[in-house]
Amino acid sequence: MDARAWLKQRAALVDGFLEQRLPSASEPPAALHAAMRHLVFPGGKRLRPAFVFAGCEAAGATPELALPAAAAVELVHTYSLIHDDLPCMDDDAVRRGRPTVHIAYGEANAVLAGDALLAFAFELLADAEGACGAAAVAACTRTLAIAAGSRQLVGGQADDLVFAAGGPATLARVESVHRRKSAALISASVVCGARIAGADRELLAQLAAFGEEVGVAFQIADDVLDADRNEACSSVAVLGLPAARARAEVLLASAQERIDGLGEKGAALRMLAELAVRRDG
Repeated sequence: MDARAWLKQRAALVDGFLEQRLPSASEPPAALHAAMRHLVFPGGKRLRPAFVFAGCEAAGATPELALPAAAAVELVHTYSLIHDDLPCMDDDAVRRGRPTVHIAYGEANAVLAGDALLAFAFELLADAEGACGAAAVAACTRTLAIAAGSRQLVGGQADDLVFAAGGPATLARVESVHRRKSAALISASVVCGARIAGADRELLAQLAAFGEEVGVAFQIADDVLDADRNEACSSVAVLGLPAARARAEVLLASAQERIDGLGEKGAALRMLAELAVRRDG
Protein backbone atom coordinates (compact mmCIF):
# COMPACT_ATOMS: atom_id res chain seq x y z
CA MET A 1 0.00 0.00 0.00
CA ASP A 2 1.39 3.39 -1.04
CA ALA A 3 0.86 5.46 2.12
CA ARG A 4 1.10 8.89 0.55
CA ALA A 5 -1.11 7.98 -2.41
CA TRP A 6 -3.72 6.54 -0.03
CA LEU A 7 -3.60 9.66 2.11
CA LYS A 8 -3.83 11.96 -0.91
CA GLN A 9 -6.88 10.10 -2.21
CA ARG A 10 -8.69 10.31 1.14
CA ALA A 11 -7.75 13.99 1.52
CA ALA A 12 -9.32 14.69 -1.87
CA LEU A 13 -12.58 13.11 -0.65
CA VAL A 14 -12.65 15.42 2.37
CA ASP A 15 -11.66 18.51 0.38
CA GLY A 16 -14.39 17.95 -2.19
CA PHE A 17 -17.01 17.40 0.49
CA LEU A 18 -16.00 20.48 2.48
CA GLU A 19 -15.77 22.64 -0.63
CA GLN A 20 -19.35 21.71 -1.44
CA ARG A 21 -20.76 22.09 2.08
CA LEU A 22 -18.98 25.10 3.62
CA PRO A 23 -20.53 28.51 2.91
CA SER A 24 -18.77 30.35 0.11
CA ALA A 25 -16.52 33.30 0.92
CA SER A 26 -18.96 35.61 -0.85
CA GLU A 27 -21.99 34.60 1.20
CA PRO A 28 -22.89 37.19 3.86
CA PRO A 29 -21.38 37.74 6.34
CA ALA A 30 -18.57 37.51 3.81
CA ALA A 31 -15.65 38.28 6.14
CA LEU A 32 -16.72 35.56 8.57
CA HIS A 33 -17.18 32.94 5.86
CA ALA A 34 -13.87 33.87 4.25
CA ALA A 35 -12.20 33.53 7.67
CA MET A 36 -13.81 30.09 8.13
CA ARG A 37 -12.40 28.88 4.83
CA HIS A 38 -8.98 30.50 5.25
CA LEU A 39 -7.39 27.65 7.22
CA VAL A 40 -9.55 24.86 5.82
CA PHE A 41 -8.30 25.47 2.26
CA PRO A 42 -5.60 24.61 1.56
CA GLY A 43 -5.49 22.21 4.46
CA GLY A 44 -2.73 20.15 5.96
CA LYS A 45 -2.24 16.43 5.42
CA ARG A 46 -5.82 15.70 6.58
CA LEU A 47 -4.34 13.11 8.94
CA ARG A 48 -7.24 13.03 11.39
CA PRO A 49 -9.89 12.49 8.67
CA ALA A 50 -7.64 9.76 7.31
CA PHE A 51 -7.82 8.03 10.69
CA VAL A 52 -11.63 8.23 10.46
CA PHE A 53 -11.53 6.48 7.09
CA ALA A 54 -9.05 3.90 8.35
CA GLY A 55 -11.22 3.18 11.42
CA CYS A 56 -14.20 2.69 9.14
CA GLU A 57 -12.23 0.30 6.94
CA ALA A 58 -10.99 -1.59 10.01
CA ALA A 59 -14.62 -2.26 10.91
CA GLY A 60 -15.33 -3.56 7.40
CA ALA A 61 -17.05 -0.64 5.65
CA THR A 62 -16.14 1.53 2.65
CA PRO A 63 -14.51 4.90 3.39
CA GLU A 64 -17.25 6.93 1.69
CA LEU A 65 -19.66 5.97 4.49
CA ALA A 66 -17.47 7.87 6.96
CA LEU A 67 -17.07 11.01 4.85
CA PRO A 68 -19.32 13.30 6.95
CA ALA A 69 -17.57 12.15 10.13
CA ALA A 70 -14.16 12.68 8.55
CA ALA A 71 -15.13 16.20 7.50
CA ALA A 72 -16.52 16.93 10.98
CA VAL A 73 -13.27 15.84 12.61
CA GLU A 74 -11.28 18.08 10.27
CA LEU A 75 -13.46 21.07 11.16
CA VAL A 76 -13.04 20.44 14.89
CA HIS A 77 -9.28 20.22 14.38
CA THR A 78 -9.21 23.42 12.30
CA TYR A 79 -11.31 25.32 14.83
CA SER A 80 -8.84 24.30 17.55
CA LEU A 81 -5.90 25.55 15.48
CA ILE A 82 -7.57 28.91 14.83
CA HIS A 83 -8.19 29.43 18.54
CA ASP A 84 -4.76 28.09 19.59
CA ASP A 85 -3.09 30.63 17.29
CA LEU A 86 -4.81 33.62 18.91
CA PRO A 87 -2.69 36.21 20.75
CA CYS A 88 -4.29 35.21 24.06
CA MET A 89 -3.26 31.59 23.45
CA ASP A 90 -0.07 30.60 21.57
CA ASP A 91 0.14 33.86 19.58
CA ASP A 92 1.27 32.35 16.26
CA ALA A 93 1.49 34.32 13.02
CA VAL A 94 1.78 31.49 10.48
CA ARG A 95 -0.18 28.26 10.10
CA ARG A 96 -0.12 25.84 7.18
CA GLY A 97 2.21 28.16 5.31
CA ARG A 98 -0.04 31.22 5.44
CA PRO A 99 -0.95 34.00 7.89
CA THR A 100 -3.04 32.76 10.78
CA VAL A 101 -6.73 33.66 10.70
CA HIS A 102 -6.46 36.45 13.27
CA ILE A 103 -3.62 38.02 11.27
CA ALA A 104 -5.57 37.84 8.02
CA TYR A 105 -9.07 38.70 9.30
CA GLY A 106 -8.69 40.14 12.80
CA GLU A 107 -9.09 38.58 16.22
CA ALA A 108 -12.86 38.90 16.42
CA ASN A 109 -13.42 37.15 13.10
CA ALA A 110 -10.93 34.45 14.10
CA VAL A 111 -12.83 33.70 17.31
CA LEU A 112 -16.14 33.66 15.44
CA ALA A 113 -14.74 31.54 12.60
CA GLY A 114 -13.56 28.92 15.10
CA ASP A 115 -16.95 28.97 16.83
CA ALA A 116 -18.75 28.56 13.50
CA LEU A 117 -16.53 25.70 12.32
CA LEU A 118 -17.13 23.81 15.57
CA ALA A 119 -20.90 24.23 15.20
CA PHE A 120 -20.80 23.28 11.52
CA ALA A 121 -18.90 20.08 12.33
CA PHE A 122 -21.86 18.81 14.33
CA GLU A 123 -24.30 19.99 11.66
CA LEU A 124 -22.47 17.76 9.16
CA LEU A 125 -22.75 14.81 11.53
CA ALA A 126 -26.47 15.40 12.06
CA ASP A 127 -27.03 15.44 8.31
CA ALA A 128 -25.47 11.96 8.06
CA GLU A 129 -28.30 10.21 9.92
CA GLY A 130 -30.01 9.11 6.74
CA ALA A 131 -26.96 7.35 5.36
CA CYS A 132 -25.37 6.06 8.57
CA GLY A 133 -28.29 5.58 10.95
CA ALA A 134 -29.36 7.66 13.92
CA ALA A 135 -27.72 5.45 16.55
CA ALA A 136 -24.31 5.44 14.85
CA VAL A 137 -24.40 9.20 14.30
CA ALA A 138 -25.46 9.86 17.90
CA ALA A 139 -22.59 7.71 19.20
CA CYS A 140 -20.12 9.37 16.87
CA THR A 141 -21.36 12.82 17.90
CA ARG A 142 -20.89 11.98 21.58
CA THR A 143 -17.39 10.63 20.96
CA LEU A 144 -16.33 13.76 19.09
CA ALA A 145 -17.98 16.14 21.57
CA ILE A 146 -16.17 14.53 24.51
CA ALA A 147 -12.84 14.64 22.68
CA ALA A 148 -13.33 18.36 21.94
CA GLY A 149 -14.46 19.33 25.44
CA SER A 150 -13.02 20.51 28.73
CA ARG A 151 -11.84 17.08 29.83
CA GLN A 152 -9.92 16.50 26.61
CA LEU A 153 -8.82 18.93 23.87
CA VAL A 154 -9.86 22.22 25.50
CA GLY A 155 -8.64 21.10 28.92
CA GLY A 156 -5.34 20.04 27.43
CA GLN A 157 -4.91 23.46 25.88
CA ALA A 158 -5.78 25.11 29.19
CA ASP A 159 -3.11 23.11 31.00
CA ASP A 160 -0.62 23.76 28.20
CA LEU A 161 -1.09 27.50 28.73
CA VAL A 162 -0.32 27.28 32.44
CA PHE A 163 2.40 24.64 32.12
CA ALA A 164 5.27 27.09 32.19
CA ALA A 165 3.82 28.93 35.20
CA GLY A 166 5.26 26.47 37.70
CA GLY A 167 5.52 22.94 39.00
CA PRO A 168 7.85 20.13 38.01
CA ALA A 169 8.15 19.23 34.34
CA THR A 170 7.59 15.49 34.55
CA LEU A 171 6.86 12.97 31.82
CA ALA A 172 3.48 12.23 33.38
CA ARG A 173 2.55 15.91 33.33
CA VAL A 174 3.70 16.43 29.74
CA GLU A 175 1.96 13.31 28.48
CA SER A 176 -1.23 14.29 30.31
CA VAL A 177 -1.36 17.40 28.11
CA HIS A 178 -0.38 15.43 25.01
CA ARG A 179 -3.03 12.80 25.71
CA ARG A 180 -5.80 15.38 25.92
CA LYS A 181 -4.71 18.12 23.54
CA SER A 182 -3.54 15.88 20.67
CA ALA A 183 -4.24 12.21 21.25
CA ALA A 184 -7.91 12.53 22.23
CA LEU A 185 -8.94 13.81 18.81
CA ILE A 186 -6.86 11.19 16.98
CA SER A 187 -8.39 8.43 19.09
CA ALA A 188 -11.87 9.88 18.54
CA SER A 189 -11.21 9.96 14.80
CA VAL A 190 -10.48 6.23 14.68
CA VAL A 191 -13.43 5.42 16.92
CA CYS A 192 -15.86 7.61 14.96
CA GLY A 193 -14.97 5.84 11.74
CA ALA A 194 -15.50 2.46 13.38
CA ARG A 195 -18.79 3.55 14.98
CA ILE A 196 -20.15 4.64 11.62
CA ALA A 197 -19.27 1.17 10.31
CA GLY A 198 -21.12 -0.55 13.18
CA ALA A 199 -18.13 -1.86 15.16
CA ASP A 200 -18.81 -3.77 18.38
CA ARG A 201 -17.69 -2.63 21.84
CA GLU A 202 -14.60 -4.82 21.90
CA LEU A 203 -13.28 -3.42 18.64
CA LEU A 204 -14.13 0.15 19.65
CA ALA A 205 -12.17 -0.20 22.89
CA GLN A 206 -9.26 -1.71 20.99
CA LEU A 207 -9.23 1.13 18.46
CA ALA A 208 -9.62 3.82 21.13
CA ALA A 209 -6.49 2.55 22.91
CA PHE A 210 -4.64 2.29 19.60
CA GLY A 211 -5.56 5.87 18.72
CA GLU A 212 -4.51 7.26 22.09
CA GLU A 213 -1.07 5.67 21.92
CA VAL A 214 -0.55 6.78 18.33
CA GLY A 215 -1.73 10.27 19.28
CA VAL A 216 0.75 10.64 22.13
CA ALA A 217 3.54 9.27 19.93
CA PHE A 218 2.51 11.73 17.21
CA GLN A 219 2.86 14.66 19.62
CA ILE A 220 6.22 13.39 20.83
CA ALA A 221 7.31 13.34 17.18
CA ASP A 222 6.23 16.99 17.01
CA ASP A 223 8.29 17.72 20.13
CA VAL A 224 11.32 16.13 18.46
CA LEU A 225 10.83 18.17 15.29
CA ASP A 226 10.42 21.35 17.35
CA ALA A 227 13.24 20.60 19.79
CA ASP A 228 14.97 23.90 19.00
CA ARG A 229 11.95 25.89 20.26
CA ASN A 230 12.75 24.93 23.87
CA GLU A 231 9.11 24.61 24.93
CA ALA A 232 8.32 23.72 28.54
CA CYS A 233 5.53 21.25 27.72
CA SER A 234 7.69 18.97 25.62
CA SER A 235 8.84 15.37 25.88
CA VAL A 236 12.27 16.49 24.72
CA ALA A 237 12.52 18.95 27.63
CA VAL A 238 11.86 16.12 30.08
CA LEU A 239 13.56 13.14 28.45
CA GLY A 240 16.11 14.56 26.05
CA LEU A 241 16.09 13.94 22.31
CA PRO A 242 17.19 10.25 22.09
CA ALA A 243 14.87 9.11 24.89
CA ALA A 244 11.93 11.06 23.43
CA ARG A 245 12.42 9.31 20.09
CA ALA A 246 12.60 5.97 21.89
CA ARG A 247 9.42 6.74 23.85
CA ALA A 248 7.55 7.45 20.62
CA GLU A 249 8.72 4.13 19.18
CA VAL A 250 7.58 2.24 22.29
CA LEU A 251 4.11 3.78 22.03
CA LEU A 252 3.94 3.08 18.30
CA ALA A 253 4.90 -0.57 18.79
CA SER A 254 2.28 -0.97 21.53
CA ALA A 255 -0.39 0.61 19.34
CA GLN A 256 0.47 -1.62 16.39
CA GLU A 257 0.32 -4.70 18.59
CA ARG A 258 -3.23 -3.80 19.63
CA ILE A 259 -4.48 -4.20 16.05
CA ASP A 260 -2.44 -7.23 15.01
CA GLY A 261 -5.58 -9.33 14.88
CA LEU A 262 -7.29 -7.13 12.30
CA GLY A 263 -5.22 -8.48 9.43
CA GLU A 264 -5.73 -6.70 6.13
CA LYS A 265 -8.56 -4.59 7.56
CA GLY A 266 -6.04 -2.89 9.81
CA ALA A 267 -3.51 -2.18 7.06
CA ALA A 268 -4.51 1.49 6.68
CA LEU A 269 -4.34 2.06 10.44
CA ARG A 270 -0.89 0.53 10.68
CA MET A 271 0.31 2.58 7.71
CA LEU A 272 -1.08 5.85 9.09
CA ALA A 273 0.39 5.23 12.53
CA GLU A 274 3.88 4.85 11.07
CA LEU A 275 3.38 7.88 8.85
CA ALA A 276 2.23 9.98 11.83
CA VAL A 277 5.12 9.04 14.11
CA ARG A 278 8.07 8.46 11.77
CA ARG A 279 8.26 11.72 9.88
CA ASP A 280 10.64 14.53 9.15
CA GLY A 281 8.15 17.40 8.93
